[in-house]
Amino acid sequence: MEYVTLNNGVRMPKLGYGVYQVSGEDCARCVLDAISVGYRAIDTAQSYGNEEAVGDAVQKSGILRQDLFLTTKIWISNNGYEAAKASIDRSLRRLKTDYIDLLLIHQPFGDYYGSYRAMEEAYKAGKLRAIGVSNFYPDRLIDLCSFVEVVPAVNQVETHVFHQQQAAHTIMEKYGVQHESWGPFAEGRKDFFSNPVLNEIGAAHGKSAAQAALRFLLQSGVVVIPKSTHKERMAQNIDVFDFSLSEEEMARLRALDEKESLFFSHYDPATVERLIQMGKSRAY
Repeated sequence: MEYVTLNNGVRMPKLGYGVYQVSGEDCARCVLDAISVGYRAIDTAQSYGNEEAVGDAVQKSGILRQDLFLTTKIWISNNGYEAAKASIDRSLRRLKTDYIDLLLIHQPFGDYYGSYRAMEEAYKAGKLRAIGVSNFYPDRLIDLCSFVEVVPAVNQVETHVFHQQQAAHTIMEKYGVQHESWGPFAEGRKDFFSNPVLNEIGAAHGKSAAQAALRFLLQSGVVVIPKSTHKERMAQNIDVFDFSLSEEEMARLRALDEKESLFFSHYDPATVERLIQMGKSRAY
């Protein structure tokens, strides 16, 4: 495994395992499978409803806690100083750990400044090794970075070959924030796995389209958290550190960028209303 050093000196695996939409016993099994094939970073969230399953798997894995990197996220319903502070302690209990390696604000809605103050406090108390945000577009990221005491270490945003976030990446680099991808396979949209460019470049290295896509992001300075519920694919997804893409191949993949989300946009009022309603109606 290769690592990136965050802006506070903490080392984070460049590739981890995401558990979005994986629940209950299936989640515990998947996390154990992921750890067994070499993953050392696990990404969950309060809103996924599987923090307890992740904690169970970590305890059963036999891997020392300090050798694992756990990420979770504060949901909208827990935004605000007091609510976020309480939710951090709940996440610690659910994950069955004394500290969380990386805590993110899941969405930039509600009193996320209050949440961030609670995170800074927990960070200074040693409950969190690093803090950051998720789904913060450049305007909100710049605003937050300009008025907090602890600059976010990570911004996790939708990033894949069809939406590469190059402009946002430049802003993250300027403020010392590590770019992390959610949805590195675009959840299979746009016939992702049958894309001819990805398949051709992958085949040239004896790799799959998925492996070529992950390698592209890694070489672009992006941390990735691919998800699969199949152990053999987990093993394949982590097997991306033994080859490199040429500059010509990188250019061909950069040309796939459509510069638009395949999921949602915070600049769409209807989307914002829907996310806020979800935040108000779902408590974690």
